[in-house]
Amino acid sequence: MSEIDYLAAGHRVAIRAYTPADAEEFTTRARESRGLHGPWLFPPVDARSYEAYAGRMIDDPTKAGFLVCDRAGGAGGGIAGFININNIVRGGFLCGALGYGAFAHAAGRGLMSEGLELVLRYAFGPLGLRRLEANIQPGNEGSLALVRRAGFRLEGFSPDFLFIDGAWRDHERWAITAEMLSQDGA
Repeated sequence: MSEIDYLAAGHRVAIRAYTPADAEEFTTRARESRGLHGPWLFPPVDARSYEAYAGRMIDDPTKAGFLVCDRAGGAGGGIAGFININNIVRGGFLCGALGYGAFAHAAGRGLMSEGLELVLRYAFGPLGLRRLEANIQPGNEGSLALVRRAGFRLEGFSPDFLFIDGAWRDHERWAITAEMLSQDGA
């Protein structure tokens, strides 16, 4: 993949849109990462579910999906993780909800922090959003650390917020605005 295919690039990672051609690498990485992801999230682990998942990120105007690619990962830039903006609302709201996950081979290396910074800049720039929210289960320390590093603020607690892995799960509500990012100087 050439630089021209990336939506934004940093020192170690770049972000780009999902493509149908990513199915094999994405699903292989998702299968390898089940222990890291469970019980928090369940990305697609087979070609058919990836096709539906990526199709929503590509075709649905209320979603924007980004693959975080390790620029040192070979000719195509290995997929280190993914960050999706869901439930995008325009008009007076200009907001979306984040969902994301690192793949096990890339976890703990700071790649998702750099990828999230690129996604925030893209969301508050070309996408024209003003606010992004992340709803995180209280025990998901890795996810909580990621949003803290990015400058999100804790805004509240939502009991029984999302149905995940067979049960309604509590979530903390974290958010960041374009103004917070620009004040941060990040």
